[in-house]
Amino acid sequence: MHKNELLINSSEIRNTISKLKNDGYTLLLDITAIDYLNYPDATNSRFAVVYVLRDHTFKKFITVKTFVDDSTLTVDTISDMFYSANWAERETYDQYGIIFKGHPNLKRVLNHHQFKGHPLRKDYPTTKRQICTETESLMDEMTPLLESYGYSKEEHEDLMFLNVGPSHPASHGTIRNFVAMEGETIKACVTEVGYLHRGFEKSCESHTYSQVIPYTDRLNYCSAILNNIGYSKAVEEMLDIQITPRAKMIRIIIGELSRIIDHLVCNAANMVDLGGLTNFWYLFAPRDKTYDLLSKLTGARLTNTYTRIGGLEFDLYDGFEKDLDEVIKDIEKGIADALSLVEHNKIFLDRTQDVGVIKEDFAISAGITGPNLRASGVAFDLRKNAPYYGYENFEFDIVIGSHGDVYDRIMVKFEEIRQSIRIIKQAMKELPDGPLNVDDQGVFLPAKKDVYGNIEGLMNQFKLTFEGIKVPKGEYYGSTEGANGELGFHITSDGSGTPYKIKCRPPCFYSLGAYARIVEGGMLADAIVTMASMNFIAGEFDR
Repeated sequence: MHKNELLINSSEIRNTISKLKNDGYTLLLDITAIDYLNYPDATNSRFAVVYVLRDHTFKKFITVKTFVDDSTLTVDTISDMFYSANWAERETYDQYGIIFKGHPNLKRVLNHHQFKGHPLRKDYPTTKRQICTETESLMDEMTPLLESYGYSKEEHEDLMFLNVGPSHPASHGTIRNFVAMEGETIKACVTEVGYLHRGFEKSCESHTYSQVIPYTDRLNYCSAILNNIGYSKAVEEMLDIQITPRAKMIRIIIGELSRIIDHLVCNAANMVDLGGLTNFWYLFAPRDKTYDLLSKLTGARLTNTYTRIGGLEFDLYDGFEKDLDEVIKDIEKGIADALSLVEHNKIFLDRTQDVGVIKEDFAISAGITGPNLRASGVAFDLRKNAPYYGYENFEFDIVIGSHGDVYDRIMVKFEEIRQSIRIIKQAMKELPDGPLNVDDQGVFLPAKKDVYGNIEGLMNQFKLTFEGIKVPKGEYYGSTEGANGELGFHITSDGSGTPYKIKCRPPCFYSLGAYARIVEGGMLADAIVTMASMNFIAGEFDR
């Protein structure tokens, strides 16, 4: 049990969470479960539920763990305390079969409605294929929702029910929104994640810690390196190792570059949904040039797999600084060109201002983080609130909005790109020399000259490749500031070279969970623009 973990009796969940909330832990980040069926020396019941909360200063977090009774698998819901708990509890039920008593609609959220069993249990057969043969109507969610809004059964017939997505470019991936409409106004909305289903967390359980890195690329694939960094940092903290000053600085440089391209694609796509295609090309051209640079550095354009536990795969190449300067100039010009078309454009302002408003208190309750939260006026950025890699030594501003509408979210991202450029320029000036990777034969692969030149190097290569890095037994939550908010990894280690369990805390999942409430009362066309501005990445929320 790490210092931030609280172990309690399952009957005390509501009292404990309520007390923590009153004590200032106002942001519920995540809920998951752990199946201890195959865990060495496990003495308690088979399943534990884990809650991760962050305090109102955003500097501290705490994990609350409780073991549930094997015969009932039941624990009280906290969905009435935190809006984010609604989908978080549904996911835990879906994947593990934990029943949250009092939940308003405890049904699957990731797997389809015909699915049998719970795939993240240790005894679930991974080769079992379950095909969905029937569409789900979603009326089991829509009917009680409409009733809660005061609609009688008879009045349902006066509404038009419409599917927005998933087979539509404006749904940005696999998302399906089922809406009840009066004219052009959305009166009620139910969201279905869709079925991308990459099985990230299940795959982690059969691969070594190093082999997991390529899987993290495919979470938020618009900023793959930020996922690499978040995961590697969590494992390194479990190993209690410090990466070298040079590796830290390069991770900052490349991470901020990833943040920039993520924001570029979000704003570019958002403006296409508004009908402005020219902006798209102004923003996409420098993004493409950035991919050329990342390709030269890492060997891949989109899914870079660049970090290694203990460092990085490659050092900066000769000529990197010159290429980076050209890329930054192109990005700055692209932003200026795009803004010149929209900044004082009445159509753009009318379509984005006071549209898709996210209020500060709802954003916190819903577990929304990153630019979507900052646009609502909340100055939460882990690079400032809980700095890592020396971010506290950089001069940059947390960018916040005032109204939390589509306009604020777009402009926050534009300004965050400028702040990332500030960080990159400072980091390049301060870039230290010295080794790139940790000198630890239990963590990092030996140099190829040692592998080919002496028996110790060859044996070390084989052991690390086949057995993996031995991470100390225990549980740990580590987080970084991803492009869309707090990206967390809750890792359970049994002491072997393969993770016992990895739970990703994806920022997009919670933003999507809140989306339905945000668009209700607005126009259908505004719902499309709101969705684009919130930057949903399907690979992240469906994992």
